[in-house]
Amino acid sequence: MGGGGGGHGHSTTYKGVTLHQPKRWHSITGKGMFWILYRAKQDGPVVLGWRHPWEGHDDHSHGHGHEH
Repeated sequence: MGGGGGGHGHSTTYKGVTLHQPKRWHSITGKGMFWILYRAKQDGPVVLGWRHPWEGHDDHSHGHGHEH
């Protein structure tokens, strides 16, 4: 059973499963995609025009009332 990895890089085998160390670009790309998806979740409605930026995030109010 050849893994196709060619034996390059670091890997760990545990109970017959070999886990290879990810390449640097995999880690950077994963962090970048996480950041993009997180920002899309937070700011997506504003960017798409579904909500105004001054309306604020509903989940950050902490029970404070509007005292004008």
